[in-house]
Amino acid sequence: MKRQRRWLPRAVLLLALLALLGAGVLWQLNFNDGIDIDQAVPAGPADADVIARGAYLARIGNCLACHTAPGGVPGAGGRAVPTEFGTVFAGNLTPDDATGIGRWSANAFWRALHHGRSADGRLLVPVFPYTHTTLLARDDVDALYAYFRSLPATHATVPAHELRWPFGTQAALAAWRALYFRPGALVPEPTQDARWNRGRYLVRAVAHCSACHARRDALGGADWRDLSGNTLHALGWYAPSLHDPDEAGLASWSSADVARLLHTGVAPAGRASGPMAEVVLRGTQHLEAGDLDAMTHYLRTLAPTASRTADRSTISGQARLAEIGARRYEQHCASCHGERGEGVGDAYPPLAGNRAVTLAPIDNLLQAVLYGGFNAATTDYPRPFGMPPFLLTLSDTEIAAVLTHIRTSWGNAARAVSPLEVNRVRAAAARPAAR
Repeated sequence: MKRQRRWLPRAVLLLALLALLGAGVLWQLNFNDGIDIDQAVPAGPADADVIARGAYLARIGNCLACHTAPGGVPGAGGRAVPTEFGTVFAGNLTPDDATGIGRWSANAFWRALHHGRSADGRLLVPVFPYTHTTLLARDDVDALYAYFRSLPATHATVPAHELRWPFGTQAALAAWRALYFRPGALVPEPTQDARWNRGRYLVRAVAHCSACHARRDALGGADWRDLSGNTLHALGWYAPSLHDPDEAGLASWSSADVARLLHTGVAPAGRASGPMAEVVLRGTQHLEAGDLDAMTHYLRTLAPTASRTADRSTISGQARLAEIGARRYEQHCASCHGERGEGVGDAYPPLAGNRAVTLAPIDNLLQAVLYGGFNAATTDYPRPFGMPPFLLTLSDTEIAAVLTHIRTSWGNAARAVSPLEVNRVRAAAARPAAR
């Protein structure tokens, strides 16, 4: 009897929560936003200044990076975006009547960005970041609409999403929205100046930084104001915390160094790599001077958080790994990164004291060593030096040994890397993309 009395309040609470969720799902499915999406579609081109404004916002928001398939027409969609729940294919943003937005009114486009609903009323998959574009000002959305309508109309049918059931169903999307999405606007913070508020708008709405840097839960939801770091499982990279000084927090950096990183991808204390290199290449390098300053200022004011407790646990055979790693480092790495990890100017980054080397998640290090890569080839840094891949040169044990060596040498004090961790990343890349 006592056990029944103890469980009764919990059961009532659970039923109440389920009822609230069910009500939220029904509301999402049947919500009438009152927007007249059947207004007339503009017959001719928009004002050139409005189109130019939209083109600028699309660049710094990195829109075409997702909405252009490899080798495809810019904006015509079709790019596969892998997620933990399957593959999403980006839509066609050109003004083709049949496959693009040619028949969309400005209000229909606004509804998609602000409410996450397509012109036909369907709930959009949140890989499209309406969780962030809902914060865009109406004038900016109209400018984006004018720009996309100025692109050459391209007939390009986009493949249907290949999401595991039930994640692509309207009911599941409605439940997700009930938990994680509220349409809104970004009201200026009255205690801050215009520079800070502009930076916040660029980071939270236009560049949608937390789409990668917010810590996600098992359903892919997050607090969209969060920038505390997240593992991009489908891509194999880690987007580091923008608060933690031991990850990618920028409070201690000079304004000049932050601006240089956003503009060129290279700064004395850090480099843009992996997905962030693409963000710099296609997005932040195009920031106008005032916007670059505002974004820099805002990112430097993010409150530093206490660094996570360093994991310095040892693994079986760590001493032997470090010994092998020292030899392989001398053979393959020292000619570029220096005998003591000191690096060479802007060409090759230092490894000693480099927080990208000592990050607790080792995803980014493994990606760089296994598959190599380049920094962004930006206008002011057009010929970056590259990192060759060692996928076919070094074994799992040798890569683990090299990484253990650099993470525990020259003052670095991070945990060792095991061969099993290397094998996990190598094996994941060999598997077909999740569909």
